Amino acid sequence: MNENAFDWNRTLREQWAFHWNVLRGRLADLTDEEYFWSLVPDAWSVRPRGSSTAPIQGGSGDYTIDFAFPEPVPAPFTTIAWRLGHVIVGVLAARNAAHFGAPPASYESWEYAGSAAGALDQLHTQVDVWLAGVAGLGEAGLRVPVGEKEPYPDAPMADLVLHIHRELIHHLSEVFLLRDLYLHAHAAPNGAAR
Repeated sequence: MNENAFDWNRTLREQWAFHWNVLRGRLADLTDEEYFWSLVPDAWSVRPRGSSTAPIQGGSGDYTIDFAFPEPVPAPFTTIAWRLGHVIVGVLAARNAAHFGAPPASYESWEYAGSAAGALDQLHTQVDVWLAGVAGLGEAGLRVPVGEKEPYPDAPMADLVLHIHRELIHHLSEVFLLRDLYLHAHAAPNGAAR
C-alpha cells in the first residue's frame, strides 16, 4: 500500500460513522419513560429546574443536569438522560465549540432536553458538527496540537478524535444496556413490553 495515498482522516471518521449508522437506528424509538428511568434511587439525571437534590445543577433552561465537584465515590448511577447530556455537551458540543467554531457550550450554559426526542435532536446535531469538523481537518490538521483548550495541549488532533470516538462508543453502549434493562424490567409475563 502506498503510505502517501492512505487517507487517515477518512479512516478516523469511518471508525465512528460505522458505529453511528448502527446506533442511530437503535436510538430512534427512545421513549421519555426510558430517557428519565432510574434503575436505582438517587441516580443523577436531567430534571426540571429546581427539582434536583444534587450539589450542582448545571444548565440554563427549564431542565438541569445533576453534578458534584468533586464527584462522590462511588459515583452516582446515571440515567439515559444524564448519559446523553454528558455525550451531547461534555463530549461533543464543548469540543465542537473549542475546535470547529460552534457556539460556546458548557454544562452550566446548555439547555438540556426535557424529552428523549429533544435529546436525540441535540445528539444528531452535535454528531453532524463533529464529523464535518473532523473532515475539515484534512490530513495535516490531524497532526496539529489540540492546544490549551484540552488537558493535553501538545497531543495531536488525531488523538482527540480517537478519544472522542471511544467516549461516544463507550457511553452510547451504556445507553443501550440501560434500554435493555428497562425493556426487561418492564416486560409483561409473556415477554411483551408493558
